[in-house]
Amino acid sequence: MNKRSFSSSKKALVLMLVIAAIIAGYFYFALSKPLFNFSPRESQKVTKGLVNEALAARFDYLSKNGNSSCSGAFRDSIASMPDNARLQGSCCSPMSMHRYNEQVEGLKKYQNIAKIPPDPYDIEAGLAKKLLAYYDEPLTPDEQKAYDYAMQNSSEKGPCCCKCWRWYVYGGLGKYLIKNYKFTGEQITDVWNLSDGCGGDSEHHHAS
Repeated sequence: MNKRSFSSSKKALVLMLVIAAIIAGYFYFALSKPLFNFSPRESQKVTKGLVNEALAARFDYLSKNGNSSCSGAFRDSIASMPDNARLQGSCCSPMSMHRYNEQVEGLKKYQNIAKIPPDPYDIEAGLAKKLLAYYDEPLTPDEQKAYDYAMQNSSEKGPCCCKCWRWYVYGGLGKYLIKNYKFTGEQITDVWNLSDGCGGDSEHHHAS
């Protein structure tokens, strides 16, 4: 082999080694990254998206298929409903998706108290019966002060905008929370405002 041929072979070998190094480097850096990004932040985005879709679907159903009524006859009928029946939809105005989301999210702070309905537009009849029974519970003078505070300061100036079934159910809930969880008037006000089932947006209320 002459000197020129040896030099050409050497150059070819060096070129092959360089190409091999480039290819190896490419695969090293490419494979060092996950094929799919399952970082906590991305997972949270996916989860939040699914939750929002589920909430939107629930809103769509409740806003179109409600059975709730402000009539005294409807309130009286609750006692004879199966416990697993549902009291659904708004009483007065059409539901607002924006407000519905605010309410459901806001009520999550009370999720450890089983008798606070997590969705004011979808309440189990069995729970409504129990809360109705608390409405006539007597309060001590101090407990009554907390209840009266909520009556004066809640958006609807009471458990609901009118004395329908919600008034008595959430009035009973207020007394239950005051007696059993020592809720203050401010806390009852918050629960009632977040549980407003009249429909409409956040500024909606009938009482003056």
